[in-house]
Amino acid sequence: MPIQPARLEYAPDGTPYSSAYGDVYHSSDGGLGQAHHVFLAGNQLPQRWQGRRHFTVLETGFGLGLNFLATWQAWRADPARCERLHFVSCELHPFERHDLVQLHQRWPEFAALAEELQRAWPTLVPGLHRLHLDQGRVTLTLGLGDATQLLGQFDLQADAFYLDGFSPAKNPELWSPRLFHQLARLASPQATLATWSVAGEVREGLRHAGFEVAKAPGFGGKRQMLLGSYGGRDYRNPQAGGNATAHARHALILGAGVAGTSLAERLAARGWTVDIVDAASGPGQAASGNHAGVLRPLPSLDDNRMSRLTRAGTLYGLRHIAALGQRGLSPRWDASGVLHLGRDEKQEQKMAAVVERHAPPPSFLRFVNAQEASGIAGWPVSNGGWWFPSSGWVQPPSLCRANLAAHPEKIRAHFGVKATRLERGPEAEGWRLLSADGGLIASAPVAILASGVGITAFPEAAALPVVSARGQVSLLPASAGSPPKVVVCRGGYVSPEVDGLRCAGATFSVDDEETGLRDADHLENLEKLEAMLPSYTSAFKDSPPAGRVGFRPASPDRLPMVGALPLPGGVYAPGTALAQIPRYAGLYAVSGFGARGLVWASLMAEALAARLENEPMPLEKDLWEAVDPARYLLRPRRHALREE
Repeated sequence: MPIQPARLEYAPDGTPYSSAYGDVYHSSDGGLGQAHHVFLAGNQLPQRWQGRRHFTVLETGFGLGLNFLATWQAWRADPARCERLHFVSCELHPFERHDLVQLHQRWPEFAALAEELQRAWPTLVPGLHRLHLDQGRVTLTLGLGDATQLLGQFDLQADAFYLDGFSPAKNPELWSPRLFHQLARLASPQATLATWSVAGEVREGLRHAGFEVAKAPGFGGKRQMLLGSYGGRDYRNPQAGGNATAHARHALILGAGVAGTSLAERLAARGWTVDIVDAASGPGQAASGNHAGVLRPLPSLDDNRMSRLTRAGTLYGLRHIAALGQRGLSPRWDASGVLHLGRDEKQEQKMAAVVERHAPPPSFLRFVNAQEASGIAGWPVSNGGWWFPSSGWVQPPSLCRANLAAHPEKIRAHFGVKATRLERGPEAEGWRLLSADGGLIASAPVAILASGVGITAFPEAAALPVVSARGQVSLLPASAGSPPKVVVCRGGYVSPEVDGLRCAGATFSVDDEETGLRDADHLENLEKLEAMLPSYTSAFKDSPPAGRVGFRPASPDRLPMVGALPLPGGVYAPGTALAQIPRYAGLYAVSGFGARGLVWASLMAEALAARLENEPMPLEKDLWEAVDPARYLLRPRRHALREE
């Protein structure tokens, strides 16, 4: 369902107001006073987060972001604060950035925090959006969509609840028994809640869900408010494999491509020590070694899992790369825009229908006809298609280097070392990575296999149907400023000029072990390029292009494989829950990215790091289950794999 932004409106007394719900966004006695009295003091904050490693607040309606800003400010002002604050909130009708700028001017005491939030404000498309603020110490996970559906997809343990939707009379769905039971599912055993509403159906619904509630003095003209604590049984069902917070926060990562280095950066940002091992002489030299790759989503009419994951991965990946750049780490990339052309008129119509149904913000995606597409490409094209103005290209090796440079005091790189096997050592040592002569390379309580197609050499990963997909790209000479200045896709892709070259490709050949360049593959790449940009390849017909071959780990369903590795040998009945499948203790995989390593890497790294830290997940439950490596134990293996 498309996200419909809120309209900027005010009640006669100047209080922000929603005509859609016929209600104000906060008490007319003052939104900031209500935030402090009802939500912070009502949840015994800041006292309850003191001395904690991390603390999670779950809010049912983000609105103006006032409760979040007040909580963030209180956290900053508390010298005994928790190390990391997580704030998770839902919003069906978010404000656009320019409206937030205007609204936040009413509270000048929040100016610096509000400006940081506004700069990070996400593209208004459905799903979860993870925003890292305050140098990564404060994380806002904003769910855009219907809270009654989103709460069922959250994967977290909330320490405090802010129930702050529009009034039960105006928006009853946000105060329904179903929603209260979802809150109970997400509650930590010591969770508290607070709300300004004392309506009888609210009190009764919370009690039935397992909360103990009591009235307390309210704020301003409202005589009473409601406080609560979670007293029901703990029936949460976290993913099997557990988390590593009980151990020393030390991980061993095998593989220094975009998958492994992204995970190293996300763990090190949380204070972990990371040993990263790769047989190459430096990062990003195997499948992640291409001159330029594409970062963009893959929409669909039914907004399927692939579409949701590529959308979330693209948006998070762009934020991650931009954040590295702001720190002076300078990965090579450009939000040049990506033009995805239709193959023919029939596909064009389908692409137009996708945009019409989902109505994304034009800054994220719009449909363009052949004439406009030709203008964007700087070259005549035969068909229109999708234009992603904020997507672009990335040079993968530079991203790998930037990831490792982000936390040099926490990441230890072991390059030029060939690892041949893992073994389980003593409890304190955990997993040991050994060389061919049995020498110890590194050890840690947590081990992650992110070694590309090399993962198949480890018996512990035998349950994963990883296949090797050979990809050959062609490197074409290009002058600065020559077209196309954007990435163009259609069956393959071509990049803009980067350091005198443009990247065109790529082939996708399963179980093909040829390491050398092939003229036939160059011809295939040129044919794809010619289909995209008619008459473009004539300049390259007489001089064979340079190129590169890489081998990418792919999965039968084209989705990543990320999470705790399952133990081998199990036979499971249909309908078995993934959480019931036994896993290796402390052993994880990050694999199966196929041709979408740049799209998946940053978000999958953040997801696995959050799981290891027992933090709120940045992915909906069904998407996390969709990438679980154990999923293949519950379904027949597919025998065919295709590129698109």
